[in-house]
Amino acid sequence: MSHPSLFGDGDLPEELTVSELNRQAKSAVEGTFGSAVFVRGELVEFKIWRSGHWYFTLRDADASIRCMLWKQQAAGVLKRHGKAPTDGMEVLVRGRPTLWEEKGEYRLTASDIIPTALLGSKALELERVRAALKADGLFDPERKRPLPAFARRIAVVTSPDGAALRDMIIVTHNRWNAVELVLVGAQVQGDGAVNSLVRALQLVNRIDGLDACIIGRGGGAKEDLGAFNAESVCRALAAVRVPTISAVGHETDVSLSDLVADVRAATPSAAAEIVVPDRAALLHRVDGLGVRLGAGLRRRTRVAEERLSRTGDRLHSALGRLLESRRNRVEHVAAQLDALSPLRVLARGYGVAQDDTGRVLSHVADFSSGRPFRLRVSDGSVPARPE
Repeated sequence: MSHPSLFGDGDLPEELTVSELNRQAKSAVEGTFGSAVFVRGELVEFKIWRSGHWYFTLRDADASIRCMLWKQQAAGVLKRHGKAPTDGMEVLVRGRPTLWEEKGEYRLTASDIIPTALLGSKALELERVRAALKADGLFDPERKRPLPAFARRIAVVTSPDGAALRDMIIVTHNRWNAVELVLVGAQVQGDGAVNSLVRALQLVNRIDGLDACIIGRGGGAKEDLGAFNAESVCRALAAVRVPTISAVGHETDVSLSDLVADVRAATPSAAAEIVVPDRAALLHRVDGLGVRLGAGLRRRTRVAEERLSRTGDRLHSALGRLLESRRNRVEHVAAQLDALSPLRVLARGYGVAQDDTGRVLSHVADFSSGRPFRLRVSDGSVPARPE
């Protein structure tokens, strides 16, 4: 209901329900910040609810904000840091500002809690890069491309002197020796490794006829794998025009390049196994298909024989009926012809006069005095002469 007297003679302000107001406020908050942010502060009022969700407040000297962490993300925090945070701890919270519409409460929906005591400059940079890559959609499953079923030419970005290259050569030769590996050598650790890897990945896009690309190295200390967490390396990997496999370190090591690549392999050897088919397994499969095909053909042949046999029986029966019908018709016509036969007439005591040429003499004028003729009767003919 409008009350013009309350607002003077000007235009009336827009009327909103509480739900509409909170919905617009939520949209404004989330639209302003977009993706996740990192917020540093003191954690207080920490509680774990029965549902497993975490609720706490993050504050500094001048302000505070209510925060919550879903059960699934809380399990990840426990796995990474070994224990839940406690009140009074300084932390770095990664999350997304939002507004809880039901209560009109502005809060931070957290996705990770990192005690600042555990963070150094490298860890902070890693979290920054992770958030930037995720915000640009480079971790999204929808952008992952399938690997080719039978890759013929594969680029390998790794150190020419490392064990990873040797392992991949051995695996590919044993599984499918028709595959061509194209080495794009790069430095994989130490100063200059990031730029070297970026140049190598850019070079991959200039090589014709590639079906896939493997980037990787063997195991090492976590600091030795740092180049594969660099933002420029990850973005160059995402720009490779063929499907990519990242195989960095040991099975338990997960780098940002693993998350950006189309497929993550636990080790370089595993990467070769993923992208190269197993010749022995394929031959076994082909043999099995041959056996099943033969059995299928035999079944189909047997069914065809049975159908043909039934068709032959039906055809034989139909021909028999047709022949019987024709035989009956012939016999009927023969009987009719027999009934009309002159011999039948002769058999009743009649005779037929014929001259010496066989012409029937049917008129008196046909008989000349003294000229012989033959009289045809039922069982032969006799000579005769007119008086």
